[in-house]
Amino acid sequence: MTGDTMTEGPEQPQVPVVEMTGITVDLGPVRALEQVDLTVHAGEVHALMGENGAGKSTLIKVLAGVVPPVSGSIRLNGLPVRFSAAADAQAIGVASVLQDVPLARQLSIGENVMLGHEPYGRWGIRWQELHARAHHVLSELGLGDLDTRLPPQVLSPALRQLVAIARAMANDPRVLLLDEPTSSLDEAEAERLFVVLRRLQERGVAMVFASHFLEQVLALSDRLTVLRMGRKVAEFPAHQVERSELISLMIGRDLHELTKIGSHRQEHRTDPEGPPHYQVRGVEQHGVLAPTDLDLHRGEVVGIAGLRGSGRTELARLLTGVEQPDSGQAELDGHEVSFRSPAAALRHHIAMSSEDRLSEGVITGLSIRDNISLALQSLRGWAQPLSRLEREELVEAYIEELGITPSDPSTRVGDLSGGNQQKVLLARWLATRPRLVVLDEPTKGIDIRSRVEIQSLISRLAANQVAVVLISSDLEELVRLSDRIVVMKDRVKIGEVSNGPGLSVDTIIEMIAAPDEEDDLPPVDDTARP
Repeated sequence: MTGDTMTEGPEQPQVPVVEMTGITVDLGPVRALEQVDLTVHAGEVHALMGENGAGKSTLIKVLAGVVPPVSGSIRLNGLPVRFSAAADAQAIGVASVLQDVPLARQLSIGENVMLGHEPYGRWGIRWQELHARAHHVLSELGLGDLDTRLPPQVLSPALRQLVAIARAMANDPRVLLLDEPTSSLDEAEAERLFVVLRRLQERGVAMVFASHFLEQVLALSDRLTVLRMGRKVAEFPAHQVERSELISLMIGRDLHELTKIGSHRQEHRTDPEGPPHYQVRGVEQHGVLAPTDLDLHRGEVVGIAGLRGSGRTELARLLTGVEQPDSGQAELDGHEVSFRSPAAALRHHIAMSSEDRLSEGVITGLSIRDNISLALQSLRGWAQPLSRLEREELVEAYIEELGITPSDPSTRVGDLSGGNQQKVLLARWLATRPRLVVLDEPTKGIDIRSRVEIQSLISRLAANQVAVVLISSDLEELVRLSDRIVVMKDRVKIGEVSNGPGLSVDTIIEMIAAPDEEDDLPPVDDTARP
């Protein structure tokens, strides 16, 4: 029979294990993915790259059966599939480790590893076999010394992450989805995970790997897909891409030219004199940020550049008391300080505007008036309430200065556009008269007009001798506004450059894209020595 006859000829193309075509996802009113394609072959690690909000996690959740697409198709080994729940994906061999799925606290480590794959006998779960299987899976991750009968609460965050990965591996999956699996791992733990992933490659497991750590992605993956603002913008073999090209694709460029605010900054730019207003030395948080030094002068804008996961937001949160360092020291105007909370920092006129304006910023159920006056009233204490006249004058002044629309102070903030919500949040902190303000992605996800107005505000703050720390994924914005730019990569400060005519976006990209020093050392030429 012809179907059983082996004939020589051109090699048939390999059918992908995963084939996603035209995936479109709406999350409420937001289109999170638009016509995205993805293919993954057996034994391949396919990395998803892109900044926050690019759609990486959403695409993984579609394949994991967690988020349903509004259109598009999925094939596994050439056969169409449709998932109505995560259990459907798991049943046909798709395992996932998602960012927001914790271990079950009420179960033991072993039960967490074997969750959904428990061995049953006549009298129920065979507990001895369950713990033996869990131990075997954990041993493959180098965690054979863990007592599988203990609760997960005894583990460090890094070990909990590895146990979650062990759970995904427990049923010998055909497809493994990993969303930021190394976010809480140190270098040794990450390398331990990579050893296991390489073993899975040898078994033919298809893997999708989303990460912000550039070096890890390039070291581990076979192919890369770059997403930006919910769209696929590029796909190529990992070994063929230049780091600078990859970063440029991830961050993109604005389609419209912003107002020339940089010229105003150039006119007022001077080298800082005297001691810094605020300085930190060796500030560190284990597994989150390596020891870091930073000086901040009044009237200076210090930009912080780096891909998401580089440590830029973590540094900002340590500077402002949102998180506590494990070591290091800080001085404010020459006096040692230690901020145990954002409120403590605010009492020293240090304010931070969070990147997540909805979860950690504005209160959407309150009015513009209440949102703007909230921090100042908190600073004064409820025993000294703002008078009605003070409140109205304060709110109206910031509505006018920042161009908040609509201008009615009683408007609910949840009814405002993203740009106007961001202005309300900035007005809240400016009302406290800060001497240092830390702005984490203040122009992200807003319209061009609001972007220009906020950049103009940053310029005015510096002109009024306020120290500004600006974190932005928009490198053109950093170059336009900053006096100095601190560059971060993989939780480490790798450099610092003064702004000037020779500095460009390409300069920053090249710094971020440069290989780690240990991978880029020139060979020693003994013959050149005297």
